[in-house]
Amino acid sequence: MDRRIALVASSFDPHTGGVEEHVRHVARVLAARGHHVVVWTVDRGEHLGARDMDGFEVRYLPTPLPARSLRALLTFGTRLPAAVMSWVGAYLSFRPEILHVHCFGPNGVYALALSRLTGTPLVVSGHGETFMDDDRVFEKSALLRRALRLAGRRAAAVTACSTMVAEALETGFGTQHPHVVPNGVELDARAERAPQDPPTWWPLSTVVVGAVGRIEQVKGFDLLVRAFASVRRPGEHLVIAGDGAALPRLAALVEELDAAEAVVLPGRISRPEVAWLMEHSTVVVVPSRVEAFGIVALEAWRGGSPLLLTENSGARDVVTDGVDAFLVDPTDLTALGAAIRRVVDDPDTSSVVARNGHMSVQAYSWERVCDDYIAIYDVVLPKAPQ
Repeated sequence: MDRRIALVASSFDPHTGGVEEHVRHVARVLAARGHHVVVWTVDRGEHLGARDMDGFEVRYLPTPLPARSLRALLTFGTRLPAAVMSWVGAYLSFRPEILHVHCFGPNGVYALALSRLTGTPLVVSGHGETFMDDDRVFEKSALLRRALRLAGRRAAAVTACSTMVAEALETGFGTQHPHVVPNGVELDARAERAPQDPPTWWPLSTVVVGAVGRIEQVKGFDLLVRAFASVRRPGEHLVIAGDGAALPRLAALVEELDAAEAVVLPGRISRPEVAWLMEHSTVVVVPSRVEAFGIVALEAWRGGSPLLLTENSGARDVVTDGVDAFLVDPTDLTALGAAIRRVVDDPDTSSVVARNGHMSVQAYSWERVCDDYIAIYDVVLPKAPQ
């Protein structure tokens, strides 16, 4: 049965990250299967309006929330009427059967209000937002904490991208029995093919330690730089691709450690360039201090590179240490450095682990993710109030 599904995302293209990637692929696959899909996401002041993308519409909607200062409250009061009109207008123009929130934030507050106003079933998917945000918004905002608790009680279903995220929702917000729906990856190599020639920023080196992601404190790239600098040998390079608020601090750390000739920070790179990094790195490292899941782990598997993964990750649901990945505590710099050297210096073992990872990734397609979501929709909708 074709559904009318509104995916309500905390962030979306042109911004990058795991949630953006997850929602983009879910929307694409659902639309390709004949479902009517829109993505509603937060307007960050860029006024991007509405546009079509991969067979679905994206709308950028204003989502102001009140704050404690008098000035902020006055600003909120002036912005709220237009925001309400935007959300109501989006709802009336599409009339979704499901409001599916991804990564609860201001987007979730407005979706919760719409669900209560219209009776439309609400599905909430957690992506680690309660513990992975460098700004600690859930610690600072009583409104967001209360709204997430209310949404968890009202929602027809709650999902989490890993057991770690499910436990955080249960213990911190009283969510009852969230379903685990893991992340996916595009398995079709034609869809995200690496370029034939190396990117201009790629080092001419026989050993390249690769990493990619938002450059934020929680992602632990500073730990990786320190560990690599302590164990690197002449001619070896570290590439950390991505953009974010912590990039200037990371660049300063590279200079401080006198490692500028060995560390490459190309900034944000294209999807084909990400595929190149995943296919040609000697080892791909995910050094997050904590990681809800991390699509990068699946991308490394797909690319055929050995994966060195933080043990503080929800991806532990799907990996087996020493079989299809190597696990390490990245906050232990000695252990992280030793793990990098072990993977680089034992190519025979590393190649076996990489091959096993390449086989494991076949179970984590976006089609499988959408199968899980559609099964939830099929249970939810017959029970929806009329």
